[in-house]
Amino acid sequence: MEYVTRIVIIGGGPGGYEAALVAAQLGAEVTVVDCDGLGGASVLTDCVPSKTLIATAEVMTTFDSSYEELGIIVADDTPALEQAARVVGVDLGKVNRRVKRLALAQSHDITASVTRAGARVMRGRGRLEGMQALDGSRKVVVTAADGSEETLTADAVLIATGGHPRELPDAQPDGERILTWTQVYDLTELPEELIVVGSGVTGAEFAGAYQALGSKVTLVSSRDRVLPGEDPDAAAVLEDVFRRRGMNVMSRSRAAAAKRVGDRVEVTLADGRVITGTHCLMAVGAIPNTAGMGLEEAGVRLRESGHIWTDKVSRTTAPGVYAAGDVTGVLALASVAAMQGRIAMYHFLGDAVAPLNLKTVSANVFTDPEIATVGYSQADVDAGKIDARCVKLPLLRNPRAKMQGIRDGFVKIFCRPGTGIVVGGVVVAPRASELIHPISIAVDNNLTVEQIAKAFTVYPSLSGSIAEVARQLHTRKTAAEA
Repeated sequence: MEYVTRIVIIGGGPGGYEAALVAAQLGAEVTVVDCDGLGGASVLTDCVPSKTLIATAEVMTTFDSSYEELGIIVADDTPALEQAARVVGVDLGKVNRRVKRLALAQSHDITASVTRAGARVMRGRGRLEGMQALDGSRKVVVTAADGSEETLTADAVLIATGGHPRELPDAQPDGERILTWTQVYDLTELPEELIVVGSGVTGAEFAGAYQALGSKVTLVSSRDRVLPGEDPDAAAVLEDVFRRRGMNVMSRSRAAAAKRVGDRVEVTLADGRVITGTHCLMAVGAIPNTAGMGLEEAGVRLRESGHIWTDKVSRTTAPGVYAAGDVTGVLALASVAAMQGRIAMYHFLGDAVAPLNLKTVSANVFTDPEIATVGYSQADVDAGKIDARCVKLPLLRNPRAKMQGIRDGFVKIFCRPGTGIVVGGVVVAPRASELIHPISIAVDNNLTVEQIAKAFTVYPSLSGSIAEVARQLHTRKTAAEA
């Protein structure tokens, strides 16, 4: 009788379900243990819902910022003295119902794909039981919602349990006025005055979205600028756009507490100042879901933050145990989680595999404008991690941008000084998530600026700016050689 490798995956997010598909395709017996629904936080409470909400906000922003310049006339019954008032509104209850419907549909589609591939899906919470057995197998105990337990035997286990919103001790969410990013989709009415605490990616995305939907937004940032982890030029553009659209951006302001006072929320800052609003969104980071899983007892090393230590092929310190996604703290992106999960299965099942290379990862901040990045960053260049030349070209010079009324944004490319090999890039523009792809291909395949410059682009197009930046870098390289 032919032996079949048994794989147990704990967590059904991108890291888990992508790993399940790979393992099943390679002939393994796969069980996915999940308690919320396949797709995980990415599909149910984070990436898919937030980007669906942002899609509505994007339409609102595009209309508000461009319709007059483009010659569009809106006929309505607004009195002459109030013509400057907003003529387009939003039904947040309807928006959020659509958000939840799409998230659930995506989860069902993923479940169908995983089941069709031959994997078993179990509803429950999984934990490792003890150390590795003499035959190399592992025990996973699955606890169902009714308290019943089932023990699974696995040749390899993948931990892909994700994370949950971090909460401040003195700012406990109530799901009504003080909210985490998983709770905002229960709102039926648009917050009149929203305080967003945290100016990282999540905070910036929600602040921009609700500002576009019609809320009066205050963004509380403990750092000197919004998006402190992003390209400084890109962050400066976004902060300028935020302020210009009426957002109150409070930099160098750390929130210490938040409490509900009737139908309002009071947020106390570390310096004693108090700001008020109708709602408060706490976006102060995430905590990995590693507690109560028997990980350390099974030989899995955890970092001080609670994240699981992994190497570049997703192995933990425990033989036969792998980890993928936000639970590893490597890079909180669905695409990275999926890659980690696939790499883990390829590695354990003996297929060809390349270690995870974070310098080829493209990422996007879904604000308006979007900020897309790939490869080495400005911070890497400034810190001397790589010697690179850079050219930045504002979109104001792009003919398609002028036609569409786009004023904010730029394309920036980094390349090696001698060879002209592209090592990184930044795009700030509407749909930057789509425009970054040619730069990602260049970084991943060690293409040169000359090769990018020689490729045809449509005229007029925003992608023409990518070719123009490459031409300028190539021209400067040629001039330097001469």
